[in-house]
Amino acid sequence: MKYQRLSKEQLEELHVEFINFLATQSITAEEWSDIKENKPQIAEEEIDIFSDLVWEKVLTNAQYLEHFSKDQIHLFELQDDEMCLIAVKVNNDAIDITTQEGYQWLQGNLLNDEVVFYNASKQYSDDKNLDKFTLIQKGANITKGELFGFFSQLIQNKEQ
Repeated sequence: MKYQRLSKEQLEELHVEFINFLATQSITAEEWSDIKENKPQIAEEEIDIFSDLVWEKVLTNAQYLEHFSKDQIHLFELQDDEMCLIAVKVNNDAIDITTQEGYQWLQGNLLNDEVVFYNASKQYSDDKNLDKFTLIQKGANITKGELFGFFSQLIQNKEQ
């Protein structure tokens, strides 16, 4: 398995897609019931293959990732050839930006000397989607990129 098996809840959400996946392999509902009952190893393999297909599609379509920690935000724009990073670091141990109060402090103090911005870009390895998945495994979430856009604009204005 290349990525990670979908959870039971995720599989339930994708029930229709899973049925279509089985149909593309000419597996009927009766045959699937028989496989689950009498060949659980094959059923597990089918779920793994389906999970990888779902992850591959999700990762291919992902355009932005965000990762929050106590004192940093990492915002990734997933371009075709590279990923661009905007990092926001709070140099104040009393502030935890994963809390509502800490995040509100950050919003009100973006130009404070205790808030530092970093920009970077990195080429993908041979497997772009695996690079994205690794970030998700480390706690990043797929987003629409609003924060990336906001901080990108803020940094541009700050540089002018």
